[in-house]
Amino acid sequence: MITVAKPTIAEPTVVQTAHFAEVLAGDAPSGLNELRALEKRVQEVAQKVIPCTVGVSVGGAQGSGVIVTEDGYVMTAGHVIGEPDRQAVITLPDGKKVKAITLGTDRSIDSGLLKITTPGKYEHLKMDHSAELREGQWVLVTGHPGGYVKDRLPVLRLGRVLAAYDDVVATDCVLVGGDSGGPLLDMDGDVIGINSRIGNRITANMHVPSDAYADNWTRLSDGEVWGKLPGTRPMLGVRCDKEKKAPIVVEVTPNSPAAKAGVEVGDRIVRFNGRETLSFDDLKLLVDQTSPGDQVDLIVQRGERTLTLSDVIIKDAREVGG
Repeated sequence: MITVAKPTIAEPTVVQTAHFAEVLAGDAPSGLNELRALEKRVQEVAQKVIPCTVGVSVGGAQGSGVIVTEDGYVMTAGHVIGEPDRQAVITLPDGKKVKAITLGTDRSIDSGLLKITTPGKYEHLKMDHSAELREGQWVLVTGHPGGYVKDRLPVLRLGRVLAAYDDVVATDCVLVGGDSGGPLLDMDGDVIGINSRIGNRITANMHVPSDAYADNWTRLSDGEVWGKLPGTRPMLGVRCDKEKKAPIVVEVTPNSPAAKAGVEVGDRIVRFNGRETLSFDDLKLLVDQTSPGDQVDLIVQRGERTLTLSDVIIKDAREVGG
């Protein structure tokens, strides 16, 4: 019997050109060598990021997330977790399921955080600065389109940055339902954003910048919820003395949250939901970071007395004719 040896197929030689750094920064590959080098870089990043990209289940909703600390903090989209203190299940790429709890969210930009509660040390990715992103830069997204599927690893897609701002990053990386909460990655495999919203075009999708997580990490990890939902106009219902700059009430809107809570003309609002208000601008900013239906506490100075007004329910300005 004659045994015929199978021919061996040599891996193509990948040569990084001097121009390759510019390719990663946004230049188009020029020639086969640069295309192969880009392909190899994507494969290397895939091996790094896939083990850290997870499925997130909260109630009946499914999304994606990325582990960013050894003890199991998971960045995701705010609309995936909804509210703090909800029980969640994290599905690792190998199919193992671990328990988690939802933490904080900034609803205005759709950031959200969870913490794995099952003890262990978890593979994780490093966060990088989204402020350094540039238009045209090559980036990657990964996630679980359609939700976690057994025996299917997270899906990886390549694209470019279309625009980058403090509150949103736009790319032409393809996103579909279920990808929400998965990571946006640079070509080193570091997290630079989180998948948030699918655009009107399949090639124009939105991500929450990583710096928005880093800048508000304490608020998110403490389970705080802030930021108004798009399309709402949160209202407390007071007008303050602009001349004095301080939040001293000169008018209370009838039927407003402030009126129902017992705020009176002459009151100085010194704290709003635990945060100090040194000026009317401070107060306006804090109100603007709530949404209708939120319950807040006010501390007011009335003459020589300091009063706490609890469970003040914020309304939409349109509900009270604002």
